[in-house]
Amino acid sequence: MSASASAVMSRLSEIVGDPHLAASAQELAGYAIGGMRPSAAVCPGSAQEVAELIRFAAVEKLGVVACGARTKLEIGLLPRKYDLALDVTRLDRIVAYDPDDLTLSVEPGIPLQKLSAALAERGQFLPLAVPFANRATIGGTIASAMDSPLRQAYGTARDFVLGMEFVTGDGTLAKSGGRVVKNVTGYDLHKLMIGAFGTLGVITKINFRTFPLPRETRAFVANFESPARALDLRERVSRSPLRPLTLEIFSPGVADLFYGSAAARDGMNPLAPNLLTNQAWAFTSGVAGTQEALDRCEAELRAMAEQARGERFSILRGDQVAAAFGRKREFVAIALESSPAATILKIGVLPSRMDEILPGIESAAASENLRCATMARGVGVIYAALLPDASSEEARECVARAVTLIQDACDKAGGDATIPWCPMAWKSAFKIWGGDGEGLSLMRKLKAVFDPQRILSPGRFVGGL
Repeated sequence: MSASASAVMSRLSEIVGDPHLAASAQELAGYAIGGMRPSAAVCPGSAQEVAELIRFAAVEKLGVVACGARTKLEIGLLPRKYDLALDVTRLDRIVAYDPDDLTLSVEPGIPLQKLSAALAERGQFLPLAVPFANRATIGGTIASAMDSPLRQAYGTARDFVLGMEFVTGDGTLAKSGGRVVKNVTGYDLHKLMIGAFGTLGVITKINFRTFPLPRETRAFVANFESPARALDLRERVSRSPLRPLTLEIFSPGVADLFYGSAAARDGMNPLAPNLLTNQAWAFTSGVAGTQEALDRCEAELRAMAEQARGERFSILRGDQVAAAFGRKREFVAIALESSPAATILKIGVLPSRMDEILPGIESAAASENLRCATMARGVGVIYAALLPDASSEEARECVARAVTLIQDACDKAGGDATIPWCPMAWKSAFKIWGGDGEGLSLMRKLKAVFDPQRILSPGRFVGGL
């Protein structure tokens, strides 16, 4: 180790202590991004230590990537510099919780499972049913803006994050929003942190509005011969008084994933047989309420499915609801386990134009003889998984051609398609973040304000931010 490197390690040790500093190749392998390892990993125990680390990194111009359970490190591009992994898993406390006010403050490193269990004791929850739920932390979930089946009923994190504390790229401890629902002072700067992938700041505390746990739940599945008919049922439900918790449409290829070994390995209960088949599209929905309300929902959904010419209508109760919901939540994780080079597109489009996208995904995959599985949420968010059987150069070329067709179709439909997951070696061939869009210049200005030394996850985000 050079004298300067030794001095850096000495300073890092002063800030967090030797037990919370990792520098061996074996330890750092777990922080690698596409095979790129940091020079050190640090686990701060307070917001003040985070700020001190960032101030030091800014002076030394060290590239810093914040992380937690590391379930999403492969999203985005390789960092231009990766000197320091800032592991926030020691920041794992529930700072404040007022069940009567439905408000909660937590540190970013708390695991979702631990937080869910604590809230459930008071009959409450956060509608953040995201992939990798058995490992993910709340900070990574918010920083990556991970999608949830429950956004159909509750919206996204932007709708129930009340405030946040974070450290900017110059080491400043900043605060935005508050701890109560009625907060009208200042700018909602904390919303910039949601989905910024740590490029603007390191989150140290998040304030949420919580929600009562749903009462008894029930789920419904209707099968259709085409996506158009499944989308017809989605439209009928959207015009009805029904307010489902979840609403997804699955392509025929999803059946192999949800009944396959990858889903079984995830520890979920077995899925009821014949709910999904690889010959039909499936409309799925979950509802909650009293027994009377659920019976009424069942009758109305059944009638609407018949009007949309559904081929089969199934009802799920009890453990079967949990098994189906778990697979919706873990669609991405299951798809990634189902191919050596799974490439997953996330598409945003108006719900009224999903009929222009879904058939195009299937035809693009078929044109390259690729396995494909698609999950379309009722709000217009589509996940399309292209699942080649190999990670060869030939497979990459096939996937690249299919991705181009899909992204072109999204452009024509007025939507956008990013690629959160694919082999890191393939990313240079794709538009990972879709088109740069008109907002890129504003994003660059924000980056310059929040991270003047460009040390936070440098190069990983849109336009190389």
